Amino acid sequence: MKIIRNYKIWMLAALITFIVTSCDKDYLDITPTDRVSDVSILSDSTLFKAYVINRYLGVRLTNKEGEGTPPGFGRGFEYGMWSSLTDESIYNNDDDTWLIQQGLLSPENTGIAGTFWKRSYRSIREVNYALNHIEDVEMSAAGKKLLKAELRFIRAFRYQDLIRNYGEVVLVGDNVPELGDDFTQGSFFKRSPIADGINYVVSELDAIAPDLPREHSTSWELGRATKGAALALKSRLLLYAASPLYTGGTSDAQKWDEAAKAAQDVIDMGLYSLYPDYGELFLEEGATSETIFARYYNLSALHTHLEIANGPNGYGGWGGNLPLQNLVDDYEMADGSTFSWDNPAMAQAPYQNRDPRFYETILYNGASYRGREVETFVPGGLDSKDGPDNWNTSKTGYYLKKFINEDLPIRNPWGVAGTQNWIYFRYAEILLNYAEAKNEASGPDQSVYDAINSIRTRAGMPLLPEGLDQNQMRARIRHERRIELAFEEHRYYDVRRWKIAEQTENEAAQGISITKSDSGDFTYNIITALEGKRFEEQHYWLPIPREEILASDNKLEQNPYY
Repeated sequence: MKIIRNYKIWMLAALITFIVTSCDKDYLDITPTDRVSDVSILSDSTLFKAYVINRYLGVRLTNKEGEGTPPGFGRGFEYGMWSSLTDESIYNNDDDTWLIQQGLLSPENTGIAGTFWKRSYRSIREVNYALNHIEDVEMSAAGKKLLKAELRFIRAFRYQDLIRNYGEVVLVGDNVPELGDDFTQGSFFKRSPIADGINYVVSELDAIAPDLPREHSTSWELGRATKGAALALKSRLLLYAASPLYTGGTSDAQKWDEAAKAAQDVIDMGLYSLYPDYGELFLEEGATSETIFARYYNLSALHTHLEIANGPNGYGGWGGNLPLQNLVDDYEMADGSTFSWDNPAMAQAPYQNRDPRFYETILYNGASYRGREVETFVPGGLDSKDGPDNWNTSKTGYYLKKFINEDLPIRNPWGVAGTQNWIYFRYAEILLNYAEAKNEASGPDQSVYDAINSIRTRAGMPLLPEGLDQNQMRARIRHERRIELAFEEHRYYDVRRWKIAEQTENEAAQGISITKSDSGDFTYNIITALEGKRFEEQHYWLPIPREEILASDNKLEQNPYY
């Protein structure tokens, strides 16, 4: 499905950058040529609307080489995905990810995780600027009401990123700090308790949800906030709020019940449903029945070239985000049984008769890809160290398939716009949120079974067995999240909020070595793909970058143990 692009509004949005207007200009009167002035924005409703829309695109920070990178795939961190900070994958050529997986994260050395604080607060300031000046713009009351709701949604989304990465955050209200302000007074750098942060964001979402459209009537509006997006964000935050990391390890049935009700509110809209094809869900150019909120890359010139970044070396790819054996082994057999290397039949043919989502997510030895089978075996495998560009050979024996469009080129992709969307919220997550919260609140009733079984049925997997107790259902739900949401930036936060990262992230980062005999038989050996994987208690939260602490004149309190 193609999207009709409204070039006027999006090109205007791309032109508008962050504006600083507080300085007196009596000593220097220069008209910038690389940005649109605040006077122009506030005197032109079209420009002001473009300014608001550009807030969805995010703050485009640069990497250490000065090259700009988009959020979404890579999240502004070059080509390394957030999955490569977990037990889902490792990044083939580091890309500032290994130090985090090896437990070397520090305020002075944040790797790819260092952009959240600055990017989020810059975006919040931009939103507050617009909210504080929207009444100066000539626009209909209905138009202002909608834009205000959208701006508050964007701000809430930014606070979500801050809270789930740092825990306690600074709630700045509607303030717009200006050059020359005295930051030594008041509570400008005072971090609020986690509960206060979540309550603030949830109250914002409750206030704006009625003012947001149920759905968009034109394709060029895709990517802007809706009522469903606000309710989905609320569902996620309340699920986090009820989780052990956020409650100090206690289980509060009321909090879980509130999270279940928040997910039910999205379900009760009757607007979303599971898309029939799991693999194609991530390749559709427009919205699907499952998409609640997404970044649509074909409405922007910015895109990470997923195919060359993650493709096997034998095809000219760079390897990129490499699935770990830890994840591969967690995919069930097609009949719902657990895979085990101790089972001779499974060990002899480890990639046969697995959960269908495995084949849509991971490229393995023998997988069909771009007209031939992937060859990670040695000797002689085209996608092994014996193949071309062997410095890009997978360290795990696997390559990423999820999100990858085989119709797009691997070699020389520059100038070819990618079409994959980054889905922030989809209906399957809401069903999983509901099932987890409901099970924790009152146990596995039929509604919990229905939510999980609908996801498994879409995937082509058998239903859950009847008679599970609460603990057994908890394990099943956590497993389903691991498989269904793989590589979608959930695993990192899930193992932390469940307080199990000290177990999962201290397991060896495993891969597979496959040897092919003269007779064509394969021998499989588990290997360590990345040495020194380590997780310690302080890593449940990110450290605030040292430069931010120093910029506050040490008034900003650092997270514990850093």
